[in-house]
Amino acid sequence: MLDQNTTAQLKALLERLEGPIELVATLDSSDKSDKIKELVTEIAALSDQVTARFDGNNKRAPSFGVAKAGEQPRVFFAGLPMGHEFTSLILALLQTSGYAPKVSDEVLASIKDLGIQSDFDVFVSLSCHNCPDVVQALNLIAIYNPGTTATMIDGAFFQDEVEERKIMAVPMVFQDGNHIGQGRMTLEEIIAKLDTNSAAKEAEKLNAKAAFDVLVIGGGPAGNTAAIYAARKGINTGIVAERFGGQVMDTMDIENFTSIKKTQGPKFAAEMEAHVREYGVDIMNLQRVSDIKGADETANGLVEVTLENGAKLESKTVVLSTGARWREMNVPGEAEYRTRGVAYCPHCDGPLFKGKRVAVIGGGNSGVEAAIDLAGIVEHVTLVEFDTKLRADQVLQDKLNSLPNTTVIKNALSTEVVGDGSQVTALKYKDRATDEEHTVELSNRGEIVINDRNETNVKGVFAAGDCTTVPYKQIIIATGEGAKASLSAFDYIIRSGQ
Repeated sequence: MLDQNTTAQLKALLERLEGPIELVATLDSSDKSDKIKELVTEIAALSDQVTARFDGNNKRAPSFGVAKAGEQPRVFFAGLPMGHEFTSLILALLQTSGYAPKVSDEVLASIKDLGIQSDFDVFVSLSCHNCPDVVQALNLIAIYNPGTTATMIDGAFFQDEVEERKIMAVPMVFQDGNHIGQGRMTLEEIIAKLDTNSAAKEAEKLNAKAAFDVLVIGGGPAGNTAAIYAARKGINTGIVAERFGGQVMDTMDIENFTSIKKTQGPKFAAEMEAHVREYGVDIMNLQRVSDIKGADETANGLVEVTLENGAKLESKTVVLSTGARWREMNVPGEAEYRTRGVAYCPHCDGPLFKGKRVAVIGGGNSGVEAAIDLAGIVEHVTLVEFDTKLRADQVLQDKLNSLPNTTVIKNALSTEVVGDGSQVTALKYKDRATDEEHTVELSNRGEIVINDRNETNVKGVFAAGDCTTVPYKQIIIATGEGAKASLSAFDYIIRSGQ
């Protein structure tokens, strides 16, 4: 099951176990069960601190649980935690033994204060790069909350359950059988979702903060760079972010950032955050802004930022770097069938469409890359493009055209997502060349208008990155724009005598 290199690495990691643990497998007569047994046996053979048992009674078979010796398992893997989930397995082994997690004391205290007793299920695909964070977060909550369990469920192992629950997006999380969320979620986000008093407690802390010199709104590449450039000037800098890392967290491979030949989005985001924290920037994560008043609208001449939880922050300047989201079709049925056939991440959700017919909207690089990836999994891919030609790089178009199970429809307007009430069944579009409605225009993109110094039309407020009118939405461009906006904000502070 484990190759020689993986075995050596795992053996070295298991030397960090703080105490004895047990792997308790629940097996049946299937081939999948044989693989579970093989994996559990191999792990147990690597350390005297690990014991394997095969008398488990978990409701899902095959599966295995991880337990501190003498206790019942709280962390379960219903499937083989390989691929992106191998790290989840390693952390579960170490943390169950008592190995301290790499989270702040404040976060760990929040986990322990939850005091919950629940059973969490998270459905994943092993190709999903967003799933491990959710699995690891729920595992940690289970480890520190007696009476709580967390189960990673590989959709490929339990296809009948996936079909029964109509799961068409991962990660998909259930608490005591009730759906509570899907998509990438950080540990802090999950804690906030489970702690009903967290918003009020956080608002109280935020209201007590002194005014900033530069307050960045948005935690993506533009926002992080703006914060670094501001903090290096020795001024009081903060970041308010709904999700630290931004859309980069949903990006699989990054191969066009100068000096970095290849990396993955989550790794890139983690390194950005570490860089920002080196400068003592006040990071306020999981916060949404509801209102901004410019410096000429307030009595004290400071920009006032109101958060959704009611807290108010003040700053001499603000840099808006809220980024962009997956582009939506904005057609009937899209919202209704989101996560039930409408998906935005081919890497994460693609395996759930195995053997099905799928449609991809958009002929740019992202759309064509998604179609190519899906073609290796699904029965057939139809790519629908509004323009009369594809906009993707020619090398990608050539690859797509070489695949036998793909169709490209150009000059087509997607008009409706059709479903049967539980999942998507079809996509409607109109041929713009023959239908009179081909003149219907796409909705405005809602970008922030800025000048060459990243100034908006609001005094003291600047903007940078994908949320602005600057063309070419690329990470490297966003970082450059973030630096420009920060330097412009600093110049504003000096010239205004703030």
